Amino acid sequence: MTTAAHASTTPRRRWRRVGAAVALTATLWLAWAFWPSAPLPVPATGPAPTDAATVERGRYLATLGNCQVCHTARGGTPYAGGRPVHTPFGTVYSSNLTPSAAGLGGWSADDFWRALHHGQSRDGRWLYPAFPFNNTTHIARADSDALYAYLRQLPPVDAPPPAHTVGWPYNTAAAMKVWRALYFQPGDTATAPPDTTPLERGAYLVRGLGHCSACHAPRNALGANRNMLDLAGGLIPMQNWYAPSLTDPQAAGVQDWPLDDVVALFRTGRAGGALVTGPMAEVVLHSTQHWREADLVAMATYLRQLPRSASPAAPGTPSSGLGPAGAQLYRQHCAQCHGEQGEGVRTGDGQFAYPPLAGNRTVTLASPANLVQTVLNGGFGPATAGHPQPFGMPPFVLTLSDAELAAVLTHLRSAWGHRASAVSALQVQQLRGTTLD
Repeated sequence: MTTAAHASTTPRRRWRRVGAAVALTATLWLAWAFWPSAPLPVPATGPAPTDAATVERGRYLATLGNCQVCHTARGGTPYAGGRPVHTPFGTVYSSNLTPSAAGLGGWSADDFWRALHHGQSRDGRWLYPAFPFNNTTHIARADSDALYAYLRQLPPVDAPPPAHTVGWPYNTAAAMKVWRALYFQPGDTATAPPDTTPLERGAYLVRGLGHCSACHAPRNALGANRNMLDLAGGLIPMQNWYAPSLTDPQAAGVQDWPLDDVVALFRTGRAGGALVTGPMAEVVLHSTQHWREADLVAMATYLRQLPRSASPAAPGTPSSGLGPAGAQLYRQHCAQCHGEQGEGVRTGDGQFAYPPLAGNRTVTLASPANLVQTVLNGGFGPATAGHPQPFGMPPFVLTLSDAELAAVLTHLRSAWGHRASAVSALQVQQLRGTTLD
């Protein structure tokens, strides 16, 4: 009897131990997740420089990073923050970067570098990943100090940004800790940026200040990727624009382009039959057209050597025919500018006024999002010093129904040898919503 009783209690004791271990693990995890975070220590570098040359370098670095666009509300004072960044989890408002009490007035150079490198505010709060700290963590300390010096001399604007409207539980410190544990790895702590070769400089610009992966990385349900420097392309959250893969030559990869054409695209917004529109037009307008030649060459050098990959095919099967409705709509609304055979229309200098659609990579992308947005809302390139008067495309949002738009886009994706999948009226309806600021 004693032996049998002892044997029956052994599994119970084992399960009690397992339960106790699980409870202890859960308690420790909760304690870690909800324990307040103190500001992380940063290496001492001495007083931040404030000389005119450093301030000017900081101004140029801010241009490289396109900082002003995100940190300026529409019609607002530059760098005073308040621009909404819409995410699937709520709206985050950009911070005030002017040296006011509502901005960086109380911040030191160490605090600023901590925000860039660790994604942590001066009071220990973890920043929302709407701020691309997965990229800015790769910015060297010397460049961080130069940016800080430039921002400190801006006119102070005492305008606190609106409160974020991120919903629970995504607005908790615990959620930020878990997200960071899964998707964030601080960069190295190099003092000076790598400028040894154009390839090294290009990698530094693309990964860090240029933060290309902030748009061109595919995202999961938590708005992240195991490799946050991935450039395989993805839908830009809440904007209904698709940032195509920079590793796929059939999407936006430039591995087969001449170096000069890549540089021209970022400097002027056009190169051959390629024209920049959509969110990328804003990047060219406010940032890349102002880059120094050496930095444009460095970025182009890095992008041209990216490993090649193939984008996933769109679901469904290619359309088997042109379709009379789509072909008629094309002749009625598109052929005058883009040509009967999609060949485009050139100006007197041989450059394209309206780009060719035959062989156009945007037309044949797996995702039709950019086509839908362009036809609905119009296509407008950036006005640059090298191309000050770009031709535009009128919007058809009030002209074409969902079914008509689907028909003409299906025609584009199946004409002239294209074999992209058909576009449905449902896809158009899902993408038709107003693009958020």
